[in-house]
Amino acid sequence: MNYPHYSYPPGLFASVARDAIFLRRRDFHQDAKACIQKLNPPLQVLGKQNLPQQGPCVLTVNHYHRPRFGAEWIALAIAALVPVNMHWLMTGEFTYPGKWYAPFGAIGSRILLKRIAYIYRFTNMPPMPPRSKDVEARAASVRAVLEHVRGAQDPVLGLAPEGYDPPGPDLDGVLTRPATGLGRFGLLLSKAGLTFAPVGAYEADGVFHLHFGERYELSVGSDLCADPDGKDERAMRIIMENIARLLPLHLRGEFA
Repeated sequence: MNYPHYSYPPGLFASVARDAIFLRRRDFHQDAKACIQKLNPPLQVLGKQNLPQQGPCVLTVNHYHRPRFGAEWIALAIAALVPVNMHWLMTGEFTYPGKWYAPFGAIGSRILLKRIAYIYRFTNMPPMPPRSKDVEARAASVRAVLEHVRGAQDPVLGLAPEGYDPPGPDLDGVLTRPATGLGRFGLLLSKAGLTFAPVGAYEADGVFHLHFGERYELSVGSDLCADPDGKDERAMRIIMENIARLLPLHLRGEFA
């Protein structure tokens, strides 16, 4: 299969590194546009009429994956199209399961990703899949996001519910089940006044695609008021099924 050619503008890494060192703010929307302009072939956008022009909303996108594909291109492509600066929820640590350098890589990545989140005004989340030692840190990140939503005017959030690339070549690109708690988090964002805008990201025929779906309000039935696990499951499925509808059938996984 042919794949698009992904490349960065000359000097971008040096510029971002300098600002990360000196903690200077950057405009992710402008950086994203510069990157996407170099994408070859050009980005294919479906559902342009559904592209959010303003908030309050949260864009939920699949964590499309395959070997040698950088997931940052999903955020770059979406941010280049949305006309306002988005607030992304991004990982706070890279993990390297089974690698001898995993402890060193984790420490270095935490420092780097914290600075990247600062210069772009993003929120770091503990890595996926969830670890028991990260319970308090994950709760603190959720509170930080909700605080941002309350303090911002018409906020636009970006979130990839799966949060990581699942292992195994048989799962390349396939939508997978997110960690427990995604539905509860979604309901908190809905209660805070955000609507949901699903996005499907994938490669097909040598082209990178984004497919924007219609915005919707996330809610679950009153029959689940006394069942928090049931509310979490139902809300999660609503979020993931809305994303799945925007993907080719073979990438929808259990949400087909």
